[in-house]
Amino acid sequence: LEEEDLSVHLLIDNSGSMEYGTPSKLRYAKQVAAALGFVGLANLDRVTVEAVGGTGTVRSPVFRGRPSLWRLMRFLDTIPAADGGDLNAALRRFSLRATGQGVAVVLSDFLDKGGYEDGLRFLSARSLDVYAIQVLAEEEIDPPYTGDLRLTDLEDGDEAEVTVSAP
Repeated sequence: LEEEDLSVHLLIDNSGSMEYGTPSKLRYAKQVAAALGFVGLANLDRVTVEAVGGTGTVRSPVFRGRPSLWRLMRFLDTIPAADGGDLNAALRRFSLRATGQGVAVVLSDFLDKGGYEDGLRFLSARSLDVYAIQVLAEEEIDPPYTGDLRLTDLEDGDEAEVTVSAP
C-alpha cells in the first residue's frame, strides 16, 4: 500500500467584486476554504492558500496536520479585498509556480471581464485536479431591482444601462 502526499491548493478570488453582499462573498469564500482546508489537514495533506483576484499576491506557507488549523484560520483572516485584478493572469502565474500533482480549488464569483476559462485551462494543464466553486451574493441571484438602471462595476467604475423586468 503506497501512501501519497496530496497537495491541496485553495485559490481565493479577493478582487473588489468579492466584497459585494451582506455578508460579503469574500467572507463566504474564506469559510468554504476553511472547511476544505480542515478536510485536507485531517487527512495529513499539504494545504496552501493563495489570494488570486487582486493585483498583489498573498500566499500562505504550507499547512499540514490538524494542529495547523488555527494557523490556517488566522491566515484566512488576513486576506484583504483588493482593487481590480485579472483572474486569468493570477491563475496562470500560480500554475507556472505549481509543482507536482494535487488539487486546486478556485473560489470566486467568476465575474471577471477577462473571463476565467484560460486560467482554469492553465491549472488543468499542470496535472492539477481543478474544482471551481462559484460564490454569489443573494442580491446577485435574485436582484431586488426592476426598471431602467445604471449599474456601476465595483472594480473599474465602468457603467452600463440596463432594463430589468419583474420576475
